[in-house]
Amino acid sequence: MDQQSVLLLGATGQTGNSILNGLLEYGKYAVSALVRPSSAESPKVKSVAERNVKIVVADINGSIEELIGVVRGYDIVISAIDAVSMGQQINLATAAKEAGVKRFVPCAFITVCPPGDVMFMRDEKEVVYQHIRKLFLPYTIIDVGAWHQVAFPTLPSGRVDYASFFRPNTAIHAGGDAPMILTDLRDIGHFVARIIDDKRTLNQYVYTCSDVLSENEIFSMIEEMSSEKIERTYVSAKEIKASINRVKTATEADPSNTSISLSLVPLQYNLNKSVRGDNEPGYAKYLGYLEARELYPDFKPRRFREFLDELLQGKAAPVYADHALIEQLQRGMKEMGVVF
Repeated sequence: MDQQSVLLLGATGQTGNSILNGLLEYGKYAVSALVRPSSAESPKVKSVAERNVKIVVADINGSIEELIGVVRGYDIVISAIDAVSMGQQINLATAAKEAGVKRFVPCAFITVCPPGDVMFMRDEKEVVYQHIRKLFLPYTIIDVGAWHQVAFPTLPSGRVDYASFFRPNTAIHAGGDAPMILTDLRDIGHFVARIIDDKRTLNQYVYTCSDVLSENEIFSMIEEMSSEKIERTYVSAKEIKASINRVKTATEADPSNTSISLSLVPLQYNLNKSVRGDNEPGYAKYLGYLEARELYPDFKPRRFREFLDELLQGKAAPVYADHALIEQLQRGMKEMGVVF
């Protein structure tokens, strides 16, 4: 059986590692990892290489001509680049077009959200999407809702603190009734492997999903499973919007303060998920998304209850455990008095 060749950027990150796992387990792809020269000798990259993945070292900020040579011969290019480097995909997409890449998957992998000042992260991605379309480059955009791994509250006993990067995390946002698309981080790659093997998803938006739950349903579920009662903190829609405006004003006054600007991320996620209620199947379909569960009924993703069972047994893997950006984000939230 002929394998499709895939070049993956960001294989050592949280989403990228899930994608790498999914591609390798699917068995239909010859996978290479594109890494920056500064990362080529890092332990994480060496760990990827040990899985019989070819390491391709290149500067994506370098010349287009060099990048064309790097991506030529690959059927599919997937980007899981870090959140602060979205614009660096422009050169990569241009090179992919010139090299005849058959499908380009830009770094999406967030909640369902429209462009236009709802989430700055979404708007930065939109710049890349527009560039892809101007190139007439075949693409697929994949969003994943909220990860199981960041959607759970902490408990009074502290027994799930080990896996939470916000402690305490007991806030209910805008009433807590908005339904949210959820996907386990580990299943993103399994979905991606199927999506890029499917002609129906070419030049389409697709969203993955294991469950659709509100914050109130999530809190009730973990309380029932843990036999603990969470003392909830309530954050209104008005408070969320006021905090966003406060952070935007502070960012305009000091654009170089990355910590403060990053504190917009959780606030705008809460605006997106809880205030506007964008991250739900009905709105996704309104925007034209295909649903991966409907496309691949044979694949059974991990349900949120299954994840909570692992979490309560102490078996969940913390996310972003060694990520410097999270430390900056937390500093900015503290400085701005932001409640997650």
